[in-house]
Amino acid sequence: MRPLLKRSQWLALPLLLSFCVALASVPEPIAAPYDVAAFVQRLDTLRKDAHIPGLSFAVVQDQRIVVAAGLGLANIEQGVPATAETPYDIASVAKPLSAVVALHLDEQGVLDLDAPLAGYSDWQAFCEGFSRQPSVLAKGLRCDVPGETLRHLLSHTATGIPGTHFSYNPVLYSWASRPMMAVSDESFSALVEQDVFVPAGMTRSARKYRDLPLRADLAAQQAQPYRIDADGKAAPAPPRSPQGDGAAGGDVSTALDLARFDIALDSGKLISATSRQQMMTPTPMRDGRTAQYGLGWFIQTYKGHKLVWHSGWWDDAYSALYLKVPDRNVSFIVLANSEGVWWNNPPERAEVQRSAFAQAFLSAFVGI
Repeated sequence: MRPLLKRSQWLALPLLLSFCVALASVPEPIAAPYDVAAFVQRLDTLRKDAHIPGLSFAVVQDQRIVVAAGLGLANIEQGVPATAETPYDIASVAKPLSAVVALHLDEQGVLDLDAPLAGYSDWQAFCEGFSRQPSVLAKGLRCDVPGETLRHLLSHTATGIPGTHFSYNPVLYSWASRPMMAVSDESFSALVEQDVFVPAGMTRSARKYRDLPLRADLAAQQAQPYRIDADGKAAPAPPRSPQGDGAAGGDVSTALDLARFDIALDSGKLISATSRQQMMTPTPMRDGRTAQYGLGWFIQTYKGHKLVWHSGWWDDAYSALYLKVPDRNVSFIVLANSEGVWWNNPPERAEVQRSAFAQAFLSAFVGI
């Protein structure tokens, strides 16, 4: 293990459409041979079919915004339209952002992703306590096997014998914030702010957790989450109790801010090209196979193209999808104030092509 240092020791053009598209002030989009209007109309059809009250989206090509806008209503009762700047809970789409924090600390030499977790004082107690829980996520967790590392947590290869199989586990991913806080003497939320939000220019993004209420200006404008009944009728979802300051979620952001994150990530503003490649490379297993996950991203091949993505889902509340096609340098972000973007995707398989929203994007911007 290399010696670790404490962090403190280191010095769219608006779309004018006939349906309800709420516009935001966005960077000037690029000219491209895409039928953007037809794509947006397709998204609106999918939104209505899924009974999603409000939806916000952005497409980024070659580190420039092609389109960013909103469809429907962020708040039905108040008649507030969704825009590209509407804040949503992004749920597990926070995982790539959290992985950036880990890789940034690794680049600084303050964190070793391959150091045994046994070196962190509270790992053993957490592991033993969690492994006794009745949750399906605790099944197969072995606390008597040495060699568990932060890389295993961030790649979901920690269950059983570390590095032997992929098992998506948001609880273990959430705990990955602990080593980052330990080496930096800062809260995880402060790390996300400093290492992601600020350098990426994500001014309308913030963390929230049990001891940190959402920033007041974002809370006042956040999309109201809705529960959709069997008849497609929307009712405001009940409030949720905030969770801890973990790496698995806790981010509130906008489609436009996630587009800014995408640009900052691909331009090398957040982490190096080498670290970015680590994020987007399938994790090797002990038997020579690879997991369908890198560091914070699902990874798959579909019709000859590498797809890098993450979904987000809060039942009866929010859903999200962030999809990148690296060989075309194009990315798609979509956020919703119901679970309608979620396609009941099993976390053990990378199958983003099953998402109707992903298919609309891939057809319009990749031609597959």
